[in-house]
Amino acid sequence: MTRERLRERILEIGVIPAVRVATAAEARFAVEAVAAGGIPIVEITLTVPGAVDVIHELVAASPEMMVGAGTVLDAETAKRCIDAGACFITSPALKESVIRAARESETLVIPGALTPSEVLRAWESGADLVKVFPCSALGGPAYVRALKRPLPHVPMVAAGGINQQNAAEYIHSGADALGIGSSLIAPESVSHHESRRIRELARRYLAIVAETRERTRGTTTT
Repeated sequence: MTRERLRERILEIGVIPAVRVATAAEARFAVEAVAAGGIPIVEITLTVPGAVDVIHELVAASPEMMVGAGTVLDAETAKRCIDAGACFITSPALKESVIRAARESETLVIPGALTPSEVLRAWESGADLVKVFPCSALGGPAYVRALKRPLPHVPMVAAGGINQQNAAEYIHSGADALGIGSSLIAPESVSHHESRRIRELARRYLAIVAETRERTRGTTTT
């Protein structure tokens, strides 16, 4: 899948689940549950033990999944993840060296940014999407709305504090996609192997995104 097509698919689906668990086995379980719930995207954070190996295994075992690497903080780590098969790279912060490493290999990159200056710098440095993180700390949906007004051309992924109660408001406020962690893949659901709960939450988040986008389109056309 080309970088541009991957970007389109992420924006179409609108949900990027972040897997942040204690073991490689738990990571594999979480990915299977999310996929069964209808989300073919997953971000394996590098806080997972053996994360690079997990990415390699998932890419080989589930070629239909869009497997990315998260919490990537330097260019060398980005290259290792890309070599392992990661089709996208995300970071909680703006590291231009990470953006360059991803772009050199034609890999989609989603750097983190928070202020308007950081968001614009990330975009102008070659980001495919910009992760607004942690957006909940600065007003949540209202902050995303404030960023989108002067920067409507920058596709933004809202991340940090997204849950079922506020997900619709983030989409309505202009977020192009949502980065969702523990409110979708809760540690207790993973440790107790509650696949059904994760599957159901995945379906709920997909429905929230789709329904809110439809309502928002209806509001802007009437």
